[in-house]
Amino acid sequence: MTEDNDELFSREMAGVKPHRHAAKKAIKRDNSSDLARQARRRAASENLSGDDSPLSDSPVDLLDPYCPLEFKRPGVQNGVFRKLKQGKYSQDGHLDLHKLTVEQAGREVYSFIRESVKYDLRTVTIIHGKGQHSDSSHALLKSYVNAWLPELEQVLAFCSARKQDGGLGAVYVMLAKSEAKKQQNKDKYQR
Repeated sequence: MTEDNDELFSREMAGVKPHRHAAKKAIKRDNSSDLARQARRRAASENLSGDDSPLSDSPVDLLDPYCPLEFKRPGVQNGVFRKLKQGKYSQDGHLDLHKLTVEQAGREVYSFIRESVKYDLRTVTIIHGKGQHSDSSHALLKSYVNAWLPELEQVLAFCSARKQDGGLGAVYVMLAKSEAKKQQNKDKYQR
């Protein structure tokens, strides 16, 4: 006994009523996302390479002001990184990025890291702020610093600072030893 597909379908669908579509509701867009998008576009259109800075000028994911930052390259020992997070290394230099544009901050971060390595500084602090006083609910400079530092091969690790050193508005940065310092250590311990 074979039934035609149309008859079988009609019998199965008997008594079924069409689904009524609910009235469409307008979705209100969050203004902070528009501001963040505008900030990313503005930052992307600005040229960060005013000098020979290799830092990326592409838009980055914006971070929450209260998001802690952490990064470490392979080879950095966990104990060393833990000491950095605890603020146990003396800070040899400081850079404050408050009131700077993304373009200015990019140039400053690049030249600060380059100069720090040149003068054999091992740990430095970069104060980027939390972005609490901006029009957006995101931390623009903090987000860019988080993206820029891993791009610099001299940066071995970084993490958010302790509260007394700026807390979530600053990072401790551990830099690689210069070739001269590496040779000095070899000579010192090779006896």
